[in-house]
Amino acid sequence: MKQSLFISLLLVVAFGASLAVYLFIMGAPNDEFGMEFIYKGGPLVVVLMTLSIMVITFVFERTFSLRKANGKGSITAFLRRVERHLMDGNVDGAIAECNKQRGSCANILRTGLERYKQISAENTVAGEKQMAEVQRAIEEAMMLETPLLEKNLIALSTIASIATMVGLLGTTIGMIRAFRALAHHGAPDAIQLSIGISEALINTAGGLFAAILGIVFYNFFTNKVDNFTYMIDEASYNVIQILTERGAGR
Repeated sequence: MKQSLFISLLLVVAFGASLAVYLFIMGAPNDEFGMEFIYKGGPLVVVLMTLSIMVITFVFERTFSLRKANGKGSITAFLRRVERHLMDGNVDGAIAECNKQRGSCANILRTGLERYKQISAENTVAGEKQMAEVQRAIEEAMMLETPLLEKNLIALSTIASIATMVGLLGTTIGMIRAFRALAHHGAPDAIQLSIGISEALINTAGGLFAAILGIVFYNFFTNKVDNFTYMIDEASYNVIQILTERGAGR
């Protein structure tokens, strides 16, 4: 619900800003800002600018969100400290490290460790079932954290596809205008011909810009999320192995 509201609000703000820039800056009288050539791209320029602003906004949002998901400090150093505490039998110390680190990885491991601590205190579950409960708690926490890591990635890929189509539509409209100018009775209409060609090329450029930006950062963030989830899987596996060995050694 919050994500849909955020995207809807971003769409409205981006469209309003793009329309204002198109009308009052690009379309300024006497070409005060030297951007009349973009203004000739036609109304679809507003749509392409809106999509570009949304892509840039999502890029910043994902950058800050994934940085926040890493937590405070190096994840590798954090995992090393947690494993050291667990090898020493200090579950509380490992939980304290998770509270200090924060982030997605720390939240997932803390959930598993707290479940282990709770089951150990109750002492009502056998060793193998105990580890199965811890694994289940970690998997449930992972299911809650993963959507946060992948948020807005679908929006990025969708915008990349839409931008290509919008740019192609603008190109087609521009070429239609250019051919109409060529088919004009008598001498071809040079002004309309130039406007049509400008409209076609500007929309092509705008569509490609938004699409390339969206695709590049979609792949970048997808790869980053995949690496992050792999690291979490490996860390949770190591934690369970240490807890299993300690349980067997009692």
